[in-house]
Amino acid sequence: MTNPNSRRSSRNPTFELRHLKYFVALVEERNFERAAARLGIAQPGLSQQIMALEEILGTSLLDRTRRSVHLTQSGQVLYDEAMKILAQADVAMAAVNRISRGETGRVSIGYVASAAYSGAVVQSIKAYKRDHPGVEIDLTEMELRKQLARIVEGLLDFAFIRGPAPIPDGLATHIIRREPIMLMAPDGHPLTLERSTANLAALAGEMFLTPQQPRDVGFHGTTYAACKEAGFEPNIDSTSWDFTGIGSMVAIGAGVAVVPKSLECVRLPGIRYVPLPHTNVTSDLVVAYRKTEASPAVRAFIAHSKRNL
Repeated sequence: MTNPNSRRSSRNPTFELRHLKYFVALVEERNFERAAARLGIAQPGLSQQIMALEEILGTSLLDRTRRSVHLTQSGQVLYDEAMKILAQADVAMAAVNRISRGETGRVSIGYVASAAYSGAVVQSIKAYKRDHPGVEIDLTEMELRKQLARIVEGLLDFAFIRGPAPIPDGLATHIIRREPIMLMAPDGHPLTLERSTANLAALAGEMFLTPQQPRDVGFHGTTYAACKEAGFEPNIDSTSWDFTGIGSMVAIGAGVAVVPKSLECVRLPGIRYVPLPHTNVTSDLVVAYRKTEASPAVRAFIAHSKRNL
């Protein structure tokens, strides 16, 4: 007599999820014909699959001494476990599909403080979260050059920065907002007393305060460009790290600052904001990200930023 175990080994049959699906359908329908119709296969094919499953397991699953479908003890155990396995497989498939559609995952976002003042950061993330509630957002304030470096290194996914900025190879950018610039001046400055607008050309002798950046980066670059457009090269002090420090320096009379219009929401004591209607220079809010992005959640955020900002 042939040893069933040796026969099974020589054929090397493969246990697959479809075997469990066929078996569960048969148990639930209690009839081969109805189960085959439910599965969309021929009845003889279903019978062959059930026998193949019994051969793989080395035990009978059905009590064939009875006319109706009746489970053996092994068959009952398999049915109970099969229900758990198929349910878990459905959970796994659903999770994979959510990931592939960008509905779950994580997006790490950097921003400069002035981008937050504009409302663009909060607006973008809130709108994205409405459509992608399962995605986790990591949000960190960070100097713009550090943001760009970390995106290249894979430590950050997306950046809200202020142009101009040197963009590393492999990153893409687009401008989401062009803001008019204004002058931040100390309260009591002759400019704030005499008129409601200012001409930068009249401020050639002033000290202009900017964040600690090179001349071609961020507000240092914007300040330099605006003053050059007005016909002079500015005296620039870039000893402050952010606009809170710059505002404090302006308030004590240490100088003036070129700022985006959205910064008007920051009402520090002792400062005034004066429009600059004669300049064409704008403060551009820019987003940056990798040109080739593997994460579906990050790709969805990038697409969202292009559509909605």
